[in-house]
Amino acid sequence: MSTAISIKNVSKKYVIGKQKDGSLRGTLAGMFSGGKSDSEEFWALNDVSFDIQQGDVVGIIGKNGAGKSTLLKILSQITKPTTGSIEINGRVASLLEVGTGFHPELTGRENVYLNGTILGMTRKEVKAKFDEIVAFSGVEKFIDTPVKRYSSGMYVRLAFAVAAHLEPEILIIDEVLAVGDAEFQKKCLGKMGEVAGQGRTVIFVSHNMAAVKTLCTKGLVLAKGVPKFAGTAEDAVAYYFSGEGRSRQNFIEFDTIFVKDVFDLNSISIKNKGNNFDDPIEENKEIEICTTFELFSEHPERYVLTFHLYNELGEAMFSFSSIDTLFKKGTNQLICSIPANFFQAGEFTLSLFFVEDKKAAIFIEREIMVFTIVDSPREIGVYMGKEPGYIRPQFKWTNS
Repeated sequence: MSTAISIKNVSKKYVIGKQKDGSLRGTLAGMFSGGKSDSEEFWALNDVSFDIQQGDVVGIIGKNGAGKSTLLKILSQITKPTTGSIEINGRVASLLEVGTGFHPELTGRENVYLNGTILGMTRKEVKAKFDEIVAFSGVEKFIDTPVKRYSSGMYVRLAFAVAAHLEPEILIIDEVLAVGDAEFQKKCLGKMGEVAGQGRTVIFVSHNMAAVKTLCTKGLVLAKGVPKFAGTAEDAVAYYFSGEGRSRQNFIEFDTIFVKDVFDLNSISIKNKGNNFDDPIEENKEIEICTTFELFSEHPERYVLTFHLYNELGEAMFSFSSIDTLFKKGTNQLICSIPANFFQAGEFTLSLFFVEDKKAAIFIEREIMVFTIVDSPREIGVYMGKEPGYIRPQFKWTNS
């Protein structure tokens, strides 16, 4: 398999802060400040090297500010690297932020032909694809209107249609799910899957892990401009949630949490049923919270374990307790089972309360565990976005 993109020791530096503007005001300000500069260097990418093979579908993931968009701009030849080199074999079509690739004064029709010309296509080749592009975008009524009058949704629909239908060898997409309704997202993801199935190379940046795991075969994790992990898409998502820069632990042992002569907490863990503690916790599988403790009291029936659950904003969501479960003197291992598809993907925090006689918390440990629920792979063509809220319980429905 031939190499589509080869990136070697690429770094990108920006100078941030106040810049010399060359004006009289700027010159005078520099004189009175002693010539000191308030600017500083910022390296958005730092010594990045990797190869992408022809036909690979690569998901690039990382936190905001990791360097993902900067890397795509360099690959799209919108900006040049400060150091290093890039070798690209094949025509590249990019869909980056809204506004990239179209001339605002030209109509939608003119921009379609302009983009085709930039890709090295003849007018005849673009014309053969034109009706298909317009139908996919859904902007038929406005195709002869200057795109500066388009809404952001219309703009992105047409831009994606152009990028995907003009048959580039390499397709670069930056967070296509961020704009547009559910129907548009389905069409985009379906088309990306179709492009990938034709053996073309796709580079996809997204914060939507379900889309990354569904569409991509390989993954790259960036953190502060540096590649931290490269492997399969599944492994990259798992690394992102349980590895670099994240202080999440799905299994914690304790040796100092106890109430004298009553209670000694040994461990607490959370995982998908049948999985290991190191595996990411997926939304579509049953979840088990296991709490192990020693109870020394002669009256174990007096005690109840309660958890309070908080969302990523620190807002209390609900509490749940072992009120219907009898404890015993000695070692207790409580397993609380949460049904599949109960949680949305996101970050959650547990606080633990050990309650005596159903009224007094004799022990409280706030934020005892922070855990992350990740998106599960979904079928191409279904909605990949996030539903509102933090949970999505499945209720019983009947039709009579």
